[in-house]
Amino acid sequence: MRTWIFNNKPVIVSTGTVGGPFEAKGKIAEDFDFLHEDLWLKEDTYEKAHKVMLEEAALRATEKAGITKEHVQFFLGGDLINQITPTSFSAKTIGAAYLGLFGACSTSKEGLALAAFLVNHGGADCVLTGSSSHNAAVEKQFRYPTEYGAQKPPTSQWTVTGAGVSLLMNKGEGPRVTSATIGKVVDMGLTDPFNMGGAMAPAAVDTIETHLKERDIDPSYYDLIVTGDLGHIGRECALDLFTKHHTEVTAEQFQDCGLMIYREGQPVLAGASGAGCSAVVVYGHLLNRMKKGEFKRMLVVATGALLSPLTYQQGETIPCIAHAVSIEYGGGKE
Repeated sequence: MRTWIFNNKPVIVSTGTVGGPFEAKGKIAEDFDFLHEDLWLKEDTYEKAHKVMLEEAALRATEKAGITKEHVQFFLGGDLINQITPTSFSAKTIGAAYLGLFGACSTSKEGLALAAFLVNHGGADCVLTGSSSHNAAVEKQFRYPTEYGAQKPPTSQWTVTGAGVSLLMNKGEGPRVTSATIGKVVDMGLTDPFNMGGAMAPAAVDTIETHLKERDIDPSYYDLIVTGDLGHIGRECALDLFTKHHTEVTAEQFQDCGLMIYREGQPVLAGASGAGCSAVVVYGHLLNRMKKGEFKRMLVVATGALLSPLTYQQGETIPCIAHAVSIEYGGGKE
């Protein structure tokens, strides 16, 4: 069994989301707690700016909950930069016991699943978890510095500049985490680092189908099944696989965070990506919609490509993973 059922239903009591100037021009700008006017955030490197975003998001979440950082027992988080250093430096500022995570762009839901497990089983009463990415820092590491202006193929995606965190507690008001399914590595032999969506789609489908089977529920149980950042191409691949496997997930029900954040006309090609993508969309936009009553049950499936510049240079294929977390608020369909 890869699925955990959280009988105590840990509560997402608050969240914090921070974005950059490109995100400020997107479709969900009003759902960010704070948007910066430039990529530098008054720092002298992009990596330092990356760190600051996560600190700001964490501070915002604790402020909303009416607590200080001293009340946070554990901080779980990660990013895409070498050795997750922006998150580790942020952890120094946050000051809680720290578990650094790397699941690439799946990190946000890896963290939420583990945080819920801790709270559900009495390992902690107050846990902060989140992830972040910075367009200029990530592009420099995995592809080319943005200053080069390198041409990208239509399959590539735009790395989000953003940080999203959630604060989980064993009591309180807010959306509740009811279950999680931990992904396994799926590698279909793809090697193109500019087609992350296509590479990650099979992992997303595997986790979703495993979650439905192990919980013995129909896809219609959820009002929304949303992936992290498959983009246009990965989403279409996933829908094709559902059809092939006779899994009744509808196109209307099946959405993607990477297609929600930017407006038509922004040059993002196949959509958004990055460890901050699903973090800011879920902890900002989607939870806001949930609290407004637009839907009551959603399955969030963050996807990650577990490659590195080293493995790409050595000609390795791209191992991928997806972690699913179910969030419910205000009851639901019978």
